Amino acid sequence: MPEYLTYVWRPVPGKRHAFPVAATKLDPEETATAYCGAEVEAAKLHDLNEIAWILEPTCMDCWKHLADDPPAR
Repeated sequence: MPEYLTYVWRPVPGKRHAFPVAATKLDPEETATAYCGAEVEAAKLHDLNEIAWILEPTCMDCWKHLADDPPAR
């Protein structure tokens, strides 16, 4: 991943959450924590299909967190 990314959006089951980019490098059995505090298996951050991007709504708590306090670059 390019070094300039500080967070990524992923449509995990339930919502499209924002995660620190480091979450994409976790071992599959580890837990990734979204900016809103939601926790998912790190394996769910990979191999996403286009339908998931369309169907999962954006987590507005993640959105608000990033809008109010964006990560440093």
